[in-house]
Amino acid sequence: QVQLVETGGGLVEAGESLRLSCVVAGQDITSNNLAWFRQAPGKEREFVAAIGWAAAITSYADSVKGRVTLPRGNAKNTVYLQMNSLSPEDTAVYYCTLSRHYWGQGTQVTVSS
Repeated sequence: QVQLVETGGGLVEAGESLRLSCVVAGQDITSNNLAWFRQAPGKEREFVAAIGWAAAITSYADSVKGRVTLPRGNAKNTVYLQMNSLSPEDTAVYYCTLSRHYWGQGTQVTVSS
C-alpha cells in the first residue's frame, strides 16, 4: 500500500521560509516522478514543483520560480519542498503526489502579512 505523508507546514510571517517534507511508503521514489501541488481556499489545486528522480529533472511553476527548490536530503524515500520569501499568496494546503496517482493528505501553510 502506497502512502504519502506531508509535514512541515505552519504559520509564518511574510518573508520567512518553510521546508515541507513528504515521506513515501510502499514505493521507491527513485523510480518515480514526484510533485507538489497546493490549493488555496476557494481556488483550484495548482502545480507548484516536480522532480523526475531518475533523470534529476525539476520543474517549477512560474509563481514560485526562484523562491522554491527541491533539495535532496538524507532521509530515505523523502522529498522536500524548500520555500523562501513566502508571501500571503502562498497560503494554501500543500500536497505531494507520486506520479500524480497517489496523494498525501496535505499540510497547511499560512503566511501572515
